[in-house]
Amino acid sequence: MSRGTLLVIGSGLKVYREYLVAPISRRAREAGLETVLLNNLKPTWQRDYFDEVVVANVFDSETMGRAAREVAARRNVVSLMCWDEPLVLDAGLLAAEFGVPGLSARGVRGCRDKELTRAALTEAGLPQPGFALTTTVEQARAEAARIGYPVVVKPRAMGASIGVVFAADEAELDAAFGVALAASGVDPGPYRASVIVEAYAPGPEISVDGAVHKGEYLPLFVARKHSSDHPYFEETGHTVDAADPLLDDKELMGTLARAHQVLGVEDGITHSEVRLTPRGPLIVEVNGRLGGDLIPFLGRIATGVEPGEVLFDVATGQRPTITHTRRAVAGIRFGIPPEDCLLNAVRVPQPGAAPGLVAAAPMAEPGTTLRLPPGGYLARHSFVVCEADDLPGCQQRLEAAAALVELDTAPVGPADPDAPFAMPAGLLDVDE
Repeated sequence: MSRGTLLVIGSGLKVYREYLVAPISRRAREAGLETVLLNNLKPTWQRDYFDEVVVANVFDSETMGRAAREVAARRNVVSLMCWDEPLVLDAGLLAAEFGVPGLSARGVRGCRDKELTRAALTEAGLPQPGFALTTTVEQARAEAARIGYPVVVKPRAMGASIGVVFAADEAELDAAFGVALAASGVDPGPYRASVIVEAYAPGPEISVDGAVHKGEYLPLFVARKHSSDHPYFEETGHTVDAADPLLDDKELMGTLARAHQVLGVEDGITHSEVRLTPRGPLIVEVNGRLGGDLIPFLGRIATGVEPGEVLFDVATGQRPTITHTRRAVAGIRFGIPPEDCLLNAVRVPQPGAAPGLVAAAPMAEPGTTLRLPPGGYLARHSFVVCEADDLPGCQQRLEAAAALVELDTAPVGPADPDAPFAMPAGLLDVDE
């Protein structure tokens, strides 16, 4: 007899999320829970893991809410999960409405709305850059002059560094604002068409995935971020070291715990991005979901912590046990072309073809046009994942594996500067 239903909103791509879905499904069956997926595309691989799949446009708030409430009307929904950034806000509000464990209505708004995050953390006395919310280039110019250059201009609520631009001075601000505003316009939620201008914080950037149980912050693993050069901040790779000393950094972990408390996060997993500045850790943003870019997968390889099981625990109201059972280093390297191109074919090495190679996969279909910022984002044709005993060894293995990726491309003309911003098309979606 079923003890209730676990509702998952949006599965994501097989290559990116099946490693999460599999242990969640296993744990649900062991607990006597049925599983329902609310997804925008017809199921393929998801059939192996869910008792029911409801197809609906989850990227439309009204449609998603109506479909979720229909499931709740005929099933006893006792848990709700979502790890897709555009869906986190609506899913979090639904969890609060259904009375099941979640970030909380205040917590999910505090995570999703970067302006609200900045305001709450600043008011609490946590280190934050000077910032301002703007909707016109005139406002942006005035606020940048007040804050002081250099500045970073970013959409109010986007992910994956889309539309995030560095402006060294007033001469660069107008173009940066235009890029950020165009990116913000595709956000389906209440935060579209608005841009944050903030002081640039120097220092290396990291991310920390952590679980939150009844307000208690429990760090899982730290990822070191590798990004492109200014003016853009596109992520080119990540590394996770189980022995990273930052996991024992009391100032960093105390800052993160305090930030989650201030934002009102109650139950869930978050992905926090932090700059390690000369004046201490500065929180760039707190996302109400697991990390993307296969960072949790790297964490599992490096530490032995199963992120899907941790997510299941917090989503069902249980305090997770987080114990590192491995001590390795894992990394991912994204294949990005040196210039805009039409992708004709991409071939990736198989595990065993290079030392430490754990996984490799294409990320774009033949016929996809890959454009670098500002004409496009996430122009990734492939990725490779490697593990090693130490960080230098992992970096060497990533370079060797990436060199085995074979590309066939053709040149393309420049992007139309007047074309509306479109979300990146270079992510292979196996559902269709």
